Amino acid sequence: PSVLDSFALLSGQLNTLNKVLKHEKTPLLRNQVIIPLVLSPDRDEEIMRQTEGRVPVFSHEVVPDHLRTKPDPEVEEQEKQLITDAARISPDAAQKQIQSLNKMCSNLLEKISKEERESESGGLRQNKQTFNPADTNALVAAVAFGKGLSNRRPPGSGAAVQSGQPGAGAIIAGASGMQQVPMTGAPAQQQPMLAGVQMAPAGQPGKV
Repeated sequence: PSVLDSFALLSGQLNTLNKVLKHEKTPLLRNQVIIPLVLSPDRDEEIMRQTEGRVPVFSHEVVPDHLRTKPDPEVEEQEKQLITDAARISPDAAQKQIQSLNKMCSNLLEKISKEERESESGGLRQNKQTFNPADTNALVAAVAFGKGLSNRRPPGSGAAVQSGQPGAGAIIAGASGMQQVPMTGAPAQQQPMLAGVQMAPAGQPGKV
């Protein structure tokens, strides 16, 4: 109700203003010339308040723009040329041009919306996390610093190999940190493996 009351009030005031302007005793405003009486390069707070901060000063630089009643001569000439060209086109041709322009605009809008959807979906795919940071950090810590690895020496790793070669002890010592997993159900003739090194059975000379 308050909006309707305000609208009715404004409508009544506009009707009254139109009646006053259309009265025969009211001079035509187009025949009146507005002349600025005071021009100052200093900041004017009253003008700032009336223009809601858009015009800080009322100087000779802004007066021609704010008091202009006609467009620039170049713009006016272009407007006349456009009006002349529009008058030469028949209504049917104008309607066809309007339809073709609307079709082009619709196709362009469809392409733009499709590009936006693809870019949004691509951004969602790129932002989707495909790994677990905790697992990655644990793996890096284990590889770089040995964190979480067991320092217990596997049983029987010292005497698992009998070899006369001097390099065998170094290989076994380097592999002592590896865990030996027994194979269940393996045939008896299968030779034990440790860290990729094939071991010879007990009582036979070993080969590394």
